[in-house]
Amino acid sequence: MAGLAPEGSQFNAQQYDSRMELVNADGQDFFTSYDEVHESFDAMGLQENLLRGIYAYGFEKPSAIQQRGIVPFCKGLDVIQQAQSGTGKTATFCSGILQQLDYSLVECQALVLAPTRELAQQIEKVMRALGDYLGVKVHACVGGTSVREDQRILSGGVHVVVGTPGRVFDMLRRQSLRPDCIKMFVLDEADEMLSRGFKDQVFAFTPGFIEKIELFLSSIIC
Repeated sequence: MAGLAPEGSQFNAQQYDSRMELVNADGQDFFTSYDEVHESFDAMGLQENLLRGIYAYGFEKPSAIQQRGIVPFCKGLDVIQQAQSGTGKTATFCSGILQQLDYSLVECQALVLAPTRELAQQIEKVMRALGDYLGVKVHACVGGTSVREDQRILSGGVHVVVGTPGRVFDMLRRQSLRPDCIKMFVLDEADEMLSRGFKDQVFAFTPGFIEKIELFLSSIIC
């Protein structure tokens, strides 16, 4: 396994927006560059109601990360994306998730993990806004909130769960969150997640993918 990135290490800012890597399914080469660029949301083949949500949110033209990142996510590829703060990373993976959901199945189909409750709640708000015309059901599972309320909402059925590792794994242990239908997994701020003590929990859920994330991070950390 590749070495874990050291505490407090940072990405090389010059590589932001210009580098995105895809994990090859055959395992021969871990990463290949993805160079396909879509200069408008309309050219991405997204559902009409998702486009309505994107434009209603205030987006007019996709940012660099969105031009390159939404379509490969929608294709079901394993994707590692890197971009500066404020360039639309959250909307990128939220759009990819919303495009692929089966809205007739009210079961958790996508799980997003974030390092802090504030970030998880922010992601939930973006997901709700972009999916406003799709009828998406999203719930944030984070610490500091009622466990019983989480259980009640999850038992009622949701399409997407966004949360912090501790509360999400508590819901899994209690079988309030069932992983049977999960087909999409997003690890937001992967460098933070793998350097703040969450590694063992996250690794238990998706070991092969985490190995590849660590290898990628070790290749670009200063």
